[in-house]
Amino acid sequence: MEENQNAALWFVDRHIAEGRDAKPAFREVGEGTAELTYGQLAAETDRMAGAFARAGIMREERVACILLDRVSYPVVFWGGLKSGVVPIALNTLLATPVYDAILRDSRAACLFVSAELLPVVLPATQGNPYLRHIVVEGGAAPEGCVTLAEFTEGATPVAAVQAGADECAFWLYSSGSTGQPKGVRHVHGALRATAETYGAHVLQMREDDIVYSVAKIFFAYGLGNAMTFPMSAGATTLLYAGRPTPEVVVDILREHAPTIYCGVPTLYAATIAHLERHGVPPAAMRCCISAGEALPEEVGLKWKRLWGVDILDGVGSTEMLHIFLSNRPDDVVYGTSGMAVPGYDLRCVDEAGHDIAPGEVGELLVRGASAADGYWNQRAKSRATFEGVWTRTGDKYSITEEGRFVYCGRTDDLFKVSGIWVSPFEVEQALVAHDAVLEAAVVARRDAEGLEKPMAYVVLKDGASSEDIQARLKEFVKDRIGAWKYPRWVEIVPDLPKTATGKIQRFKLREMA
Repeated sequence: MEENQNAALWFVDRHIAEGRDAKPAFREVGEGTAELTYGQLAAETDRMAGAFARAGIMREERVACILLDRVSYPVVFWGGLKSGVVPIALNTLLATPVYDAILRDSRAACLFVSAELLPVVLPATQGNPYLRHIVVEGGAAPEGCVTLAEFTEGATPVAAVQAGADECAFWLYSSGSTGQPKGVRHVHGALRATAETYGAHVLQMREDDIVYSVAKIFFAYGLGNAMTFPMSAGATTLLYAGRPTPEVVVDILREHAPTIYCGVPTLYAATIAHLERHGVPPAAMRCCISAGEALPEEVGLKWKRLWGVDILDGVGSTEMLHIFLSNRPDDVVYGTSGMAVPGYDLRCVDEAGHDIAPGEVGELLVRGASAADGYWNQRAKSRATFEGVWTRTGDKYSITEEGRFVYCGRTDDLFKVSGIWVSPFEVEQALVAHDAVLEAAVVARRDAEGLEKPMAYVVLKDGASSEDIQARLKEFVKDRIGAWKYPRWVEIVPDLPKTATGKIQRFKLREMA
């Protein structure tokens, strides 16, 4: 029989054989106080695998996870891999209609949801023909649901099933150019591939590291930061279930002494402002990283002046699972995305597919072992993104004479807010759904920190009240499609610039923003 390539064996069970039974794998901070050792993780994931089998959730069936970052999350995720079911890590900040669409698209047979999220998530389960089990974590279970303790109590532990490296292990969901969520299928081997490239060569992960990631586990970036990389070395991860404000981040850095801090540009900028007002406490950081959107040069320089630690700005994607292009320790040039992470190959090509010369601008393509297996039920999009061994990123880059990559923008109108892709079309559709709105167009505008946020140009219907309309529209969009996607600026205009065929000329709006 071939060697079992189930990723849970290497990331979880291996540590028992190597003597880390009592080593903390995960530790909750903030309101949570729970801790999970590698030995407990191995035992609880075996029991979770047994619970899936007892519940009749079959191999390759999907299990949706809408969970806050607590020690139960890795138990569900790795227990799923051990049992052969396919966990789907889902954004905890979505609106009810989006959850409804994703649960139906994925045909998830089971849903794990944190109790705090039930008011938004539970309505999305009504009438769902696929869901057979709803498991509530962190609180009481309403009628028709069971608690996590009830789901696993008395289950017979089950060892990891035989799996190949190329077998589908889990899904993530990523927004596409249409704004519709896409299920991104990842294989068992991709997890170890990211650990042995970025984790080993850039983070240089060590067993004595303590890691804190503000990006949650449901992000590809957060999943690597909080689980894949520390677990690859037997390190410890700090989990915080709440919203990571600058105050929270500084408290965690001071009180819990993480050696690796994984942030995002928006929060780095906000934390710098906090530190400039309140001072810089002692901390144990040896490495800071950033991804999700390009890090403004000034943010990196200010952080280095305050803490004495560089931010290693990098580029990754849901499709590639984590960072494949990055600055590295002792080789940081702010204002660039660095160079290819060892284990990955990069190209920048023009519209004809030819490699560009230094100084020119082209689309970034990447090749590496962590590439996704494709999108679920979106064959045309899969064929357009995954071209043989190369994956199209949709990012425009130039390359310096020294071989460093400089971000130039997107190939389409998408942009990222706090590391999450935002489709202007999706925001526009939400705005137009408001009774007062006739037309809307959304573009990216940079805030005072140089980070992109949505700006909306809105045409009101005749006779519509404009009283407090900007505030009302912002709240309306938050409720419909998610709290981070709302337009930070709303400008009421008499009309929108259009082509002769009626298409909105967004480039003119970008010039105005």
